[in-house]
Amino acid sequence: MSLQQKADALFEDQKVSWPLLGANWDKLSGARLKHFDFDGFSIHVQCNPKRIISSTARVDKASIENRACFLCRENRPPEEKNIWFGKEYEILCNPFPIFREHFTIAKADHTPQVIENEFGAFLELSKALPALAVFYNAPNCGASAPDHMHFQAGNRGFMPIERELKGLKQKYGEVLMKSGDTSLTAVNDTLRRFYVLESSSGNALEKIGDLAFRFIRELQLGEEPMINMLSYHDRGWQVLLFPRDRHRPWQYFEEGERNILLSPASVDMGGTLITPLEKDFEKITREDVVDIFSQVGFSPDHFEGMNRFLKSKMAKG
Repeated sequence: MSLQQKADALFEDQKVSWPLLGANWDKLSGARLKHFDFDGFSIHVQCNPKRIISSTARVDKASIENRACFLCRENRPPEEKNIWFGKEYEILCNPFPIFREHFTIAKADHTPQVIENEFGAFLELSKALPALAVFYNAPNCGASAPDHMHFQAGNRGFMPIERELKGLKQKYGEVLMKSGDTSLTAVNDTLRRFYVLESSSGNALEKIGDLAFRFIRELQLGEEPMINMLSYHDRGWQVLLFPRDRHRPWQYFEEGERNILLSPASVDMGGTLITPLEKDFEKITREDVVDIFSQVGFSPDHFEGMNRFLKSKMAKG
């Protein structure tokens, strides 16, 4: 049985054996959606009240130190089961799902959310779970457990960027490097600035990733790179890297009518904004969406600087 088949079976079992997951999964069928159209792509908004815990997670150092890590084995509820990916990662069902199948893939050891040494595992996990989009949220970019290394995964086809990506590359993309079936494309669709890494070689992608992470880390004065990533695997990998300049928009911190409780992470960058509060779902406008992305995404100057850096380094081999 493949890892994908084992994961599917685990989720089916946990929907029945874990009441919290089963109840929240049942509510997904009634989740409200609305759509905003842009030039060549769309942004969806999902009203998902059960995501309030993730959206409001306190991720400052003091708060993290004063709570038990919910990804560590000893702190999980007895109903929560797992399967293993290799010897270092456990695949768990997310009890507050966004997708019809939603997993958290946690490292067995309690180590911080740091991507550089785990990018290879990210790629291999994506290859082993071809029916899923595998994603990574950096600390201060949507990770509600920045103290414990983990990825997430959800069923393909949910985020609009997956079916829109070919058109986005053609309309808004600049190819920074192409060699055989390995390529790097910078995309500025006027709302998001991101990179598409494609190859059948994991080693080739790791080399590009090393350069990208290094640039962002230096730009952010040595802090863990602020990024979101999505990965899909068919005959090869397609990795979407979203560098970030900011964790949460000003609307998140406002009170009263100006407040919109939205904390963007990988799924949001992929085109589906998650709003846990119905009042925000009702009032959010196309203009709000543009403003929020303009705050949390990579600035034009940083994007152009990273493009120059990547082209220069890859031209030298």
